[in-house]
Amino acid sequence: MARAESETLTLDGHEVSISNPGKIFFADAGISKLELVQYYLAVADGALLGVRDRPMALKRFVNGAEGEAFFQKRAPKSVPEFIRTVELSFPSGRTADEVVVDNAAALAWVVNLGCIDLNPHPLRSGDLDHPDELRVDLDPGPGVSWDDVRSVSVVVNEVLSELGYVAWPKTSGSRGIHVYVRLEPRWPFADVRRAALALAREVERRAPSLATSKWWKEERHGVFLDYNQNAKDRTVASVYSVRPRPAATVSAPLAWDEVPDAELDDFTLRTVPERYARLGDLGAGIDRRAFSLEPLLELVKRHEAEGLGDAPWPPHYAKQAGEPPRVQPSKRRMPTDAPVTDPAAPRGRAGSVTPALPSAPARNADGTVPPTGRRRSSQPLLVISQAADKSDALAGLDRWRARHPEAASSVRDPEDVLVDAMRGRFTVWWRVRVNLRNVPPDRRPGAEPPDPDYDPWSE
Repeated sequence: MARAESETLTLDGHEVSISNPGKIFFADAGISKLELVQYYLAVADGALLGVRDRPMALKRFVNGAEGEAFFQKRAPKSVPEFIRTVELSFPSGRTADEVVVDNAAALAWVVNLGCIDLNPHPLRSGDLDHPDELRVDLDPGPGVSWDDVRSVSVVVNEVLSELGYVAWPKTSGSRGIHVYVRLEPRWPFADVRRAALALAREVERRAPSLATSKWWKEERHGVFLDYNQNAKDRTVASVYSVRPRPAATVSAPLAWDEVPDAELDDFTLRTVPERYARLGDLGAGIDRRAFSLEPLLELVKRHEAEGLGDAPWPPHYAKQAGEPPRVQPSKRRMPTDAPVTDPAAPRGRAGSVTPALPSAPARNADGTVPPTGRRRSSQPLLVISQAADKSDALAGLDRWRARHPEAASSVRDPEDVLVDAMRGRFTVWWRVRVNLRNVPPDRRPGAEPPDPDYDPWSE
């Protein structure tokens, strides 16, 4: 389609201008901005069910799915009459007027801004302190199969059903599955998050080889149940959201009997409208009944009686009562009677495990660690690269491998390579770390400045 200056749609009696309608948003699939808008209009009732009356963070891909996204929490200064805003407060203490999408015109308007997926908060505009959704985010680690994700989702449903809940699954549109439960809006975020943690631990107990509730990536295996997605100010791509992936995959609602055979690539921008027209909205019943959080809070009490307290919160949240030390296991101070990884390394010297960051400046010239310097690591992690773009971060990993071929040959990929998407002030940036646990101690290279060494806070 040739790029036109704009195209005007009339929706619900409102005119919505689509700028650059022919602009390609998905290069591999040849999908334009207008086709993205038309998709959302084709599934509008279902998409609106996931976002209506909910404040929304705008995740904008102004240059399409292959471009960098930025988060816009504050609504533009001037919004059309069919757009509503609600003032939301954040854990930082700041506030912002966020967009609320209530109708098809508003849906088309946010997509025109470059919002490929929709990211609403789990609450309604009339009560901003009590969420009405429990969101179970199944996040597979590197190399974890889709079969494992589906298997873990079945265990999630088993646990929730035993507790009396009706759970609603959907593909994440990326590599995972989301499971939602509609809640009575009576409990604060902290309680809902703690309930999600208890659920994650119970699923992990039943499927220990497949599921994990561990917050730190270096401790995880299999499918991570991200309980912190239920903390205040966290958002998840809503139902029918298109995801910024080459095939324009969709976060599609499923029936539980579809889960064992569902394939991620079956649900795309070009296939879901036909499915929607044929089957209707499989998630339409989620609002029929809202549930009490009490059964999950009883599970929390049982866990506490067994000695299982809180787990780490995300780094930008205030320290919480009862929260364990918010320090990666590889950076925790080892007890004085703990064995040294390399028995030949003198106590109090850097060398038993190579530090990640900071490197040499945190040590004395002779290698000793000053009293306020680097903590002794329990795992030999190196920070390899920090970059605004994932491909640049991975290119830094390739350069590190070329510089240290002996060490690289012993690094197991993917389990020893940690590729982290980090949330910066406005955009996502990328960090690559390598765990040298499988590298013989005499072949472990020392810490180097990250290459590239992107500073997300300098922008």
